[in-house]
Amino acid sequence: MTINAIEQVVLYILILLILIKPVGWYIARVIQGQPAWINQLGRPIENGIYRLCRIDATAEMNWKQYTLAVLLFNLLGIFIVFIVQITQASLPLNPQQFPNITWDSALNTAISFVTNTNWQGYSGETTMSYFTQMLALTVQNFLSAATALGVLFALIRGFARHDTTNLGNFWVDVTRSVLYILLPLAFIFAILFISQGVIQNFSSYLEVQTLQAGAQPQVIPMGPVASQEAIKMIGTNGGGFFNANSAHPFENPTPFSNFLQMLAIFLISGSLCYTFGKLIGDVKQGWTLLTTMTLIFILMAFIAIYAEQQGNPFLSTAHVDQTANQLQAGGNMEGKETRFGITCSALFATITTASSCGAVNAMHDSFTPIGGLVPLWLIQLGEVIFGGVGSGLYGMLIFAVLAVFIAGLMVGRTPEYLGKKIEAFEMKMVSITILIIPFLVLLGTAIAVMTPQGVAGIANLGAHGFSEILYAFSSAANNNGSAFAGLSTNTLFYNLLLGIVMFLGRFGTIIPVLAIAGSLATKKRLATTSGSLPTHGPLFIVLLIGTILLVGALTYFPALALGPIVEQTMLLVSH
Repeated sequence: MTINAIEQVVLYILILLILIKPVGWYIARVIQGQPAWINQLGRPIENGIYRLCRIDATAEMNWKQYTLAVLLFNLLGIFIVFIVQITQASLPLNPQQFPNITWDSALNTAISFVTNTNWQGYSGETTMSYFTQMLALTVQNFLSAATALGVLFALIRGFARHDTTNLGNFWVDVTRSVLYILLPLAFIFAILFISQGVIQNFSSYLEVQTLQAGAQPQVIPMGPVASQEAIKMIGTNGGGFFNANSAHPFENPTPFSNFLQMLAIFLISGSLCYTFGKLIGDVKQGWTLLTTMTLIFILMAFIAIYAEQQGNPFLSTAHVDQTANQLQAGGNMEGKETRFGITCSALFATITTASSCGAVNAMHDSFTPIGGLVPLWLIQLGEVIFGGVGSGLYGMLIFAVLAVFIAGLMVGRTPEYLGKKIEAFEMKMVSITILIIPFLVLLGTAIAVMTPQGVAGIANLGAHGFSEILYAFSSAANNNGSAFAGLSTNTLFYNLLLGIVMFLGRFGTIIPVLAIAGSLATKKRLATTSGSLPTHGPLFIVLLIGTILLVGALTYFPALALGPIVEQTMLLVSH
């Protein structure tokens, strides 16, 4: 590990931590309807939306009504995004005259963007019109993030309230999340990206004659990129305008734009920890969750950076010349952009998979086995190490409930969290929330490796090919969207199977989370006694980290042993 790498990670964490408190404070005021300047300016727009949609902003919902609203809203989103894609040839803003999308790819993409996964089995610049990119995909980047924020706010109200069935109003939560949180931040970051050279236009693709004599003109894609780039990072969506995603110079041209993108990915997710503490009236609880996330993230980032800096032993001087024993000069630069280098590439990979963003500035398929294991395992932990906007924190809260339950078993007490008893119903819902994701990942991977249609898309044989499939289903079920990029998935088999996994991975967890929120809201708040387990401080942080890592390790270790672990072992033995 180089001093430069340590300095870059420390700088990133410091700037992020400086921003978390003010942004978290602002989000708390916005969601409570308290004055925060921008919501006062936007109040006429907000009220106009309620009148247009005939929404009673004062009416609240119980958990079943809230869940129904979430499902109907997102099913409608899937339908609209699907229709736009299969009719895009007849719609405006299509200067390249792209044809309609095939139904299976359109369905997969619709589910992908509505579930905040943004898995892309297609190449954006050769498939999607500007109209589709903006109206279908970019809009869903806002709405899918707002949906998760709404679910999180409902769960927080479940902890904060007592003797009630009300969890707030989903339509109000979504409206305020878009108007006052996502739109302003996306606007700021879009301007910053444009200043760095990210393109934003509606021009037709350019044809440029290269210096090679007699060569065909090179086609250079154009488009409204900066606006989509901003919300894909802020909303932890991850879908790129271009197939190369954030490795493309039109999406991510400079080291500073790269730093801004990494900062944008964690900004809201980290700030929500402080928001959580403010809304429940105990800021220490929020700092405890943030500390847990940060410690695991730093450990994983250093492992990934170290692994990539070691390079490939097959490219070491010892492999070529037995008189020397120097590792690959400079480390493993395969699949990485020279303007970012190893440290920023490995750090970006850790950030984008610790969150549920899925944007990439390097190809994870080209990482070393251990370097590739880090993003894969971070995804499999349930996207709770910062995680997606909203979804990361409600996932972490589920693990916190599990941690206090385990602690209660150890001391023989009824577990409590934030003054609420954790009883049989909550633990059933926690079990469903935690188990449904590995069930989808492992079952989907098993189906793919046992069928001709599944193995047909593998670009690499052996352990690495298995890792490609395992990564794809881990990414889909956890709504990440990144890929090892060595697996061809734009087929009927993968479009349908991954689409099912994405849908169930998203809403199969949202439903039990809202059920937990509804149950907690009805309970009385218990007084803290000397026998209560403190849920802030070093002891609980260690307990929570242990719960997260053990659940992840025990669930996925056999599958990981068949992929990156055996690949690393084979690499060392062969060398």
